[in-house]
Formats: sequence, C-alpha cells, structure tokens
Amino acid sequence: MTQHDSSTLPAHRPATSGQTPEVRAVSGPSSTNVSGPSSTKRPWIPPLLYALGLLAMYLFAVYTPVGQRAENGIFNSSEPGSLDAWFYPLSGSELDSTPMPPMGESAEPTLMVGLAVLVVLALVGRYWWPGCAALAIVVLTAGGGEVLHKVLPRPDLVNARENLVFQGFPSGHATVPAVLTLAAVLVVAPRIRPYVAAIGVLWLACVASASATMGGHRPSDVLGATLIACTCSTLATWLLPLLPRAAAPDVMPIPRALPAVVLALSAALALVCGARDDSLTRSLTSGATGFVCVALVWYAAVTLPSRLAQTAGRAPRPRRAPDL
Repeated sequence: MTQHDSSTLPAHRPATSGQTPEVRAVSGPSSTNVSGPSSTKRPWIPPLLYALGLLAMYLFAVYTPVGQRAENGIFNSSEPGSLDAWFYPLSGSELDSTPMPPMGESAEPTLMVGLAVLVVLALVGRYWWPGCAALAIVVLTAGGGEVLHKVLPRPDLVNARENLVFQGFPSGHATVPAVLTLAAVLVVAPRIRPYVAAIGVLWLACVASASATMGGHRPSDVLGATLIACTCSTLATWLLPLLPRAAAPDVMPIPRALPAVVLALSAALALVCGARDDSLTRSLTSGATGFVCVALVWYAAVTLPSRLAQTAGRAPRPRRAPDL
C-alpha cells in the first residue's frame, strides 16, 4: 500500500479487552454533506419566513396607499362582477348551478369532508403524531383565518369606491385546498406524498386564481390564506421530530421530472382559471397569484420535508473503515 493510500485510513490501534474498535467515516462520496441549504439545518427558519412574508404582505397591501391603489387598479381594469370570468360556470354564482369545491357555499362542507378523510388516513396508516399535527394544521389555519377575517381592519387610504373597501383577508376559499394539501402529505406513505401534493397544488392553482379573478377577493387575500397555511404546516414540520417517541422523518422519493411537470401544469391551469374576457391585466395577475400559491405550498409540502429528512440522517451512512 502506498503512502498516499495509507493517509486516508485511520491509524490502527489494537483493540483491548472489552472495547469495541473505533469506527470512523472514510473520506469519500458517502460522507459528503447532503443537508442542502442552511435553512434545513435550522428548521425554525421556514415558518419564520412564511410568517414574516404574511405580515409584510398584509401591511403593504392594506396599510399603504401604494398597495391599495395597486389592487384597486386591478379591479378597475375590468368590468365589475364575475360574469366575464371563464371560471364563472363552475363558481356556483349561477342559480341552481353546482360549484366546483370549495367555491360558492361548498367551502365548509369540503373542509369537513377533508377533515374526515384525514382522520381515516391517520387511523389506517397509524400516523398518530402526524395525524394530530395534520388536524392541528387544519384547525389553526381555518379557525385562525376566520378570526382574522372578522377582526382585521381595512382602512380606506385612497378614497376608493364603495365596492372596493370590503375586507376579504384572508380568502376562505383558497384556504381549503392549501391546508388540506399540506395536511394530507403528513398522513400518507412517503412514496406517494409527492403525488398527493401534486394533485393538491393543481386544485389550489385553479381555486386560488379563480378566487382572485371572480371579484370576491384581492390577490393579497388569496396569498394571505396560503401563507397562513404554510406557516402552520412548516411549524408542524419543525416540531414533529421533537415530540416524545416521534420517529425520524422518512425520506420522500421525488421523481426528478415531477416538480417541473407539476409547476408547468399549475401555471397553465392558473392562467386558464384566472382568465377573463374583459381584462388581460386582471387575467394575468390572477393567474400569477395562483401560481405563487402553488410554489409556496409545494415547497412547504414536498421540498422542505425531503431536505429535512436527509438532514435527519436518512441519507447513506458512513462506511466502517477496514482493519489493517
């Protein structure tokens, strides 16, 4: 063995009686750091960033004249109402029409059905702590959003028309697909979590962009609902491994092409569901709002948990050095 080869191995020490030979990692590809960005080493950073983003967006959109004029200008770029929206037939606004969940009056029933499904999945899969976390995410997000909707003020800083001063923050319709998607990935097997998340964000792309273009909510209302859900979800992702007898997070196998395909389909769906016949500006803004919501939820539901699982030690372990 050459001198170069021997320098990469630990020095040999004869094992004494009752002692186990020392095990050290061998330098090489297996011992490289796969933890990803520094935020995965500090799992409290993502919920903090989501919360700060929520606060900053609310203060800018509601408490600055610039923010209010920007969103009022989006409404003024089209005719009042939702008749010109492509999504109108599925919105439940037409008499005796059946809305696509959770639009119209179907938001609360959809949320209740989603909660029941989460309970069944948690019981069948025996996801005890994750199941409790999933229910907590839904209750905190939906309940907190409802409280904020009732107590948060919206001062009129720009003397807007009467139909532009309503308080719609956060959007209850956008809350439902966002929070159910984030909760569902906690109570299904790791191998299918990316596909469950993919279905959920496609649903969210449609609902978020439609909510922004129909006239009942501003873009900030829709983004606010999504940020609340993501804050609660990432908080649970951080706290779950700290609970008693909590298992280490499982690595989530993510097909290489899946994120790109999901984001591309979400962008197309958001543009279609946010489109209007009377305003290109409002159509594009609504579509962009839906896509940003998708990106926020995909990171919280798939990307972040996958990186945290690698950081927790489910990556390939160091090999034991051979004895000389």
